[in-house]
Amino acid sequence: MTERPDKLNNQAIQLASDGAYNEAIACFKRAIVIEKDNYLLWYNLGVTYRDAGKLYDAELALETAYSIDPTNEDVAETYATICLMQKKLEKVQTICMDSLDYNPLNPHIWNLLGVTEFQSEHYAEASSYFEQAVSINPYYLDAIYNLRDTYAELGNEKGKTACDAKIKELDK
Repeated sequence: MTERPDKLNNQAIQLASDGAYNEAIACFKRAIVIEKDNYLLWYNLGVTYRDAGKLYDAELALETAYSIDPTNEDVAETYATICLMQKKLEKVQTICMDSLDYNPLNPHIWNLLGVTEFQSEHYAEASSYFEQAVSINPYYLDAIYNLRDTYAELGNEKGKTACDAKIKELDK
């Protein structure tokens, strides 16, 4: 009986959800041998590596998924987030800017860009990225919190107060 990539993918997802990461990774690798250009298999492998705490391996798998399908927002966001977790800020910026070419209305990508600028202490740039994220999705709490913290760094009390009011309103 021939193994099918979709069945191996489903089996690996179940194994990963049960915490059997090594077995799940082995399953994904078997599926990738059969269908090496399937971005979803590479993406799921990357997520499983991440969940197993293997960020470098996660980055490599997600880089492959992203090279196969750079238009997929979940892949781009997860890949950028893994790079951010490893403090690879320039790489995060490159991934995000490329992703925005495909979808300039993705608030999560704008937020990630803001985080890279915040971590680099470029608060004015960070605030513009967070503002863009919030303008796209005014209910995006992470971006609002980030914007509030950036306004605090910039000494913008009026902006910080407005963010606090919005957070209070959304937390109801």
